[in-house]
Amino acid sequence: MHIVIGLGNPGREYARTRHNVGFDVIDVLSEKLSIPVTRLAMHGQIGEGFAGGKKLMLVKPQTFMNLSGQCVTEIVSFYKPEMDHLLLVYDDIDLPLGKLRLRASGSAGTHNGMRSVIGLLGRQDFARLRVGVGKKPEGWELADWVLSHYQTAEERQTQFDAFLRAADTVVDWMNNGVESAMRVANAPKEGQ
Repeated sequence: MHIVIGLGNPGREYARTRHNVGFDVIDVLSEKLSIPVTRLAMHGQIGEGFAGGKKLMLVKPQTFMNLSGQCVTEIVSFYKPEMDHLLLVYDDIDLPLGKLRLRASGSAGTHNGMRSVIGLLGRQDFARLRVGVGKKPEGWELADWVLSHYQTAEERQTQFDAFLRAADTVVDWMNNGVESAMRVANAPKEGQ
């Protein structure tokens, strides 16, 4: 089974904020693949189904971002996926708005949700797809920036397009592996 976990914060007030791109990508995948993400279990909102003949679980942790490792660890402990069948999706302030970056493994960087995941899981040898939300503007606190909504229709469209590309990347990862999906995700967008 492949497991895709999108990091974010539960609650209406956090919906469609920069920090919730993981949830947004899961929502796009849920619709694209007709896999409802409605079951509550293991501190997450979960959906299971099939995509291209392969079993897939989509997960939105419900523990709030900084405790994401609790949900991820429970799911990995219970389902015991091969680590190359686990993919986490989350926001990145060091990438320009709408830019994707897929890696086969790596550190948490400055992301507290990923610090929680790696700290509790005790390993970092799983794929991660980062979606750029842009650097915080001068004068903004980091927490205020990542919890802010997109300011313009153009920003919202850029991010929605990124979510669609991220969903395509996830499908490629499932079907062809991380190396192929990295070529999809990490290629420059048209016009760049």
